[in-house]
This record gives sequence, structure tokens and C-alpha cells, in this order.
Amino acid sequence: MTKDSNAHHQSMKPVWRWFGPNDPITLTQIRQAGADGIVTALHDCAPGQDWPRQEIARINEMIEDHGLTWDVCESIWMPDAIKLQGSAAKPEMQAWISTMQALAEAGVKTICYNFMPLLDWTRTDLAYPIDGRGQALRFDMIDFVIFDVHILMRPNAKADYSETLLSAAHERHVSMTEDDDEALQRNIIAGLPGSAMSFTTEQLLTEINKFSALSHNDLRANLTSFLKEVAPKAEELGVHLAIHPDDPPRPLFGLPRCVSTADDLHAVLKAHPSPANGLTFCTGSLGARLDNDLPAMAREFGDHVHFAHLRNVLCEPDGSFHEAAVYEGSADMVAVIRELLNVSRNDARLPYRADHGHLLDFETTATVNPGYSYLGRLKGLAELQGAIKALSSE
Repeated sequence: MTKDSNAHHQSMKPVWRWFGPNDPITLTQIRQAGADGIVTALHDCAPGQDWPRQEIARINEMIEDHGLTWDVCESIWMPDAIKLQGSAAKPEMQAWISTMQALAEAGVKTICYNFMPLLDWTRTDLAYPIDGRGQALRFDMIDFVIFDVHILMRPNAKADYSETLLSAAHERHVSMTEDDDEALQRNIIAGLPGSAMSFTTEQLLTEINKFSALSHNDLRANLTSFLKEVAPKAEELGVHLAIHPDDPPRPLFGLPRCVSTADDLHAVLKAHPSPANGLTFCTGSLGARLDNDLPAMAREFGDHVHFAHLRNVLCEPDGSFHEAAVYEGSADMVAVIRELLNVSRNDARLPYRADHGHLLDFETTATVNPGYSYLGRLKGLAELQGAIKALSSE
């Protein structure tokens, strides 16, 4: 290996999403999986709450006692008040900034966050079988239409879908049982791992109504005003802000999303040009749109990527997708990794994590968070490490 290629290999650091002391996967097991660092948050704190410094210190000490480092906070929850009002949501803004300052004081200098209205990442099936390869998370467009139109019964929902999708949803829903309806509802709105909130159908309809007058440009403007206030303070603290793309990267429930395309990423960076204002490059989220060219986006935005989620999805023409193995989805993951390795990072190592691993047979009776099984992510991490090593040696 040449000196230069070794530097490339050292520029990416394997990290692991850990959901805190109650996570069924321990810090010891994480270190044995090959990760060098941890991605976590104070998951018991609500959006808009100022995180206690002593609790940040306690979690950081636990991590360091296991020979690991807390590299990324994922996430400081983004209150819906900020998404609705931008920096005019003064109490929520102050709590967010205070939490960022507390994390920086503890040495956590990369902060992942998202700006998705109401629901975080969304899936319709948490145990989709993949022909002898385990179970995966899935977003099925027809099932989502069933929920929106027939279960949630959102006013005017039908106007958001094609006649083809509406017909398919009606036909499928006729054969579904009450238990099927309840399972679909749980999967979509009960809250997935790492989500800040969960809802009942009644609560969701109420919250959707609050956002109903918000356009794509309004949401983008609110994100811009948030960044104009927060990014300068992040720069003073040496913090890297890393916004996570929308998942899925398209409007849901008639509500806009503004971190889904290359144009959206340009707008984020233009809001406050600064080394502090950057991106989480999630290949699964961005890759759920076939019109997103991931290698090209990694090349274009690589200088602004502060954190990477490396996973693959297999897309279908109607917008459905499921989590695929690292090299078996719609994106060219080797090409993406090559582009990320080509970015000069001034001796800093880009934290990356394997994401949304398959549930393999060995763990089907174990307690696991959906999408966050141990063996599935260990498999994904090993595959990524192999590619990174090979590409670094080219």
C-alpha cells in the first residue's frame, strides 16, 4: 500500500449506532463488531428539551470506558415548532443551541439532525422476507396509500396519488384484516428507532393540519433561518452540523420535504456557507429516488459530508423500496465509497456506519430494534470495511 492510499484508508472511521444503556446490543459487542466509535443521543429527552450536561457526561464516560469514542450525536431532535416557524421558535432554538454547546464541551463535535415534518424515517413493513436472505425493512407505496386513504382517512388524500395507485390500494385493502390494518398503523406512526415522536391516528391528523399551509419553499425558508442562527455558533464551537436527508425522499401526507435532491442539498449549503454547515450522506435515503445519482452527488458534495450512512435499497418504479444488502441494491456503493475516499479531510476521519441491517435467522427470537440487529449490521460493516480497504489499496 502506498503512503497516499494508506491516508485514504485512514480517512474513514467505522462507527455504530447505539441507543444507550437500554440498547440490547452492548458496547462490548459493538467494539467486537469492528467499530471504533459510537453514534448516539439522549433518547429519553423530548424535542425542545435542553439536554442535561451531567447525563451527557455519564454516557460519554460509559463509551470511553469501553475503549470507544462518542463521535456523532444522532440526533438532537428538531422540534416541529422550528420546522413551522424557523428561528422565530425562540425557546426551542435556545434549547437546541444549548444542547449543541453541551455536546461540544463533552467533545462531541459532529451533530446529525433532520428537518422532516412530523414523522422521521418511515416504513410500512418491518419484517419483509428476502428470499432466503433474512428480513428487511420495506416501504411499500401501495400499503402507504392504504394507510393514508383508508385508515388515516386524511381529507383530500386521494388527490396526491395516481389512479393506478388508488386502484391497487383499494384492491389490496379489501383483503386485509383488522389486524393487518393495526400492524400497518403501528409500523408507520408508532415510532421507529431513533424517531423523536410517535402518534395515534387522531394526533397525526391534528399535527398534519398544522403543517397543511406550509409549502416546500416555506419549509426551506424555515430551515435557512434555523441555519443562519445556529451555524455561526457551531463554527465558534468547532462543531460540524450534518443534516440527514428525508427518508423516504419525497412528500408524505401532502406535506413538503426539503432535503431530498441535489437541488435541496445546494440550498442547505447556500443557507450559510461555512465548514460547520454540512451533510449526512445517507445512501439509503437519497438512493430511494432513482433520479438521484449517488456517485455524482458524493463527488459534488463530498467536501461538505461530515457523516455517512452506508446502506443500499432496491427501488421499484412506483416508489416502493426495501433495504438490500450493501452491494445488491439500486445504488453503485463501490463508486460512492470511491468518491468519499477521494475527498481530502486534513487528517480527519469521516465517521461512517452500516445502517438498517437485515434480521438474520439467528436473531429472529432475540430482542432487537427494527433495522438495528447485531448480525445484520456486523455483516454490512464487514462488507463496507472490505471495500474501503480494497479501494484504499488501488
